[in-house]
Amino acid sequence: MRGFFTRERFGRPQILAGALLLAFVAECGWLIAHESPALVSPGEYTRVQEGLSQWRGGALAGTPFASKQVAGDLPVRPPVFDAEHSPLWYLIGALPMVVFRLNLDSLAGLWLSRAPYVIIGALLGASVWYVSRRLYGNAGGYIALALYCFSPAVLRNSALWASQPNVTGAWGTFGAVFTAIAVSHTLYAPREVVLWNWRRILLLGVSLTLAIGSQFSLAIILLVLVGFMFYLAPERKTAALAIFTAALGVAILLLFASYFFHAGLLWHGITSAIFLDASGRAFVMSGAYLQLGKEIANAGPVLVLLVPTALVTYTVWGRSRYFGNSAPLLFAVLFALLRVAAPHTAESVFTLLTVVFLFVFVAGIGADLLETKGRELATALIIGLVSANAVWNVIGLAGIAHGMR
Repeated sequence: MRGFFTRERFGRPQILAGALLLAFVAECGWLIAHESPALVSPGEYTRVQEGLSQWRGGALAGTPFASKQVAGDLPVRPPVFDAEHSPLWYLIGALPMVVFRLNLDSLAGLWLSRAPYVIIGALLGASVWYVSRRLYGNAGGYIALALYCFSPAVLRNSALWASQPNVTGAWGTFGAVFTAIAVSHTLYAPREVVLWNWRRILLLGVSLTLAIGSQFSLAIILLVLVGFMFYLAPERKTAALAIFTAALGVAILLLFASYFFHAGLLWHGITSAIFLDASGRAFVMSGAYLQLGKEIANAGPVLVLLVPTALVTYTVWGRSRYFGNSAPLLFAVLFALLRVAAPHTAESVFTLLTVVFLFVFVAGIGADLLETKGRELATALIIGLVSANAVWNVIGLAGIAHGMR
């Protein structure tokens, strides 16, 4: 244990990151504290009730049998298989309420049903910091985490403030992307790659489960990740495919477990799923792009300035065009295009993913600028903009909560 608690693992960077994440949790708590159980939406009520029913031995959530068991006068989901989510989506929020034997109609039940998403939001923030720090150093980690922790869009998703629980799928997708990249970088080691990478295989499998189990449409990352692994290890494609297949097997097993090992219901759930809800016509609709721009701006007003600046810098400055910056930008563009392709969805996990990967990309460009001759000016501008963004968002957070009283 003495070797575990080292300065490398628990030094000043980790303490500062932990402080930012505590501020993030406090912001989420503030939002939840200013919402009444009476304001819970019918969709959230149905999701939690179906999850509770499955945990307590009733019908599987997301199936026609579960929709008939939801009590009360609130409207419920149509009596068909949920085409967008597996039972995992329902089970996560209901788990704490099963443990403490509470229902959603109480204040304690409201807190417990949203606590898992606050925790997952904090874990996604920790992942953003960890990845950014590994790629760009401490400065990049702080920039990405500060943008994340004070983002209204991220806070709403984590506290479920008039929002669907998309944060689970976002965390799983983010983890899957960078775990696959990390695995690919180990394939040239002179070892048995599958057995040696068993921890990363499990992590990749869990990440894929969280992503696809929360949103079937996120299954699109499977093909993208295979392509990335082949690109990073072109001479070890067989090993890459073996690792990916093993991780996918873990994901399928865990997804099967969310169906409580009912093979027939798993099959019907998968065959009823919508894996790609897109329209080619949306790409020629200016409104779809304007909507995406507004949603990105809603993740923090400073992004309106930082994202274009980072893109221009990446375009004109060859030094910034390396894999560490290119990868998050490519995924941000991918998820942005997926959002544009489905503009009629009220709220999309693709927008959240776009924003999260943009945080990492902006942090990478910012860290590069901090290493130039103009580092003093760059430091002052970045600290000023990120701090002003945090203050602006905290003030807005207080105003929104006050207005709901």
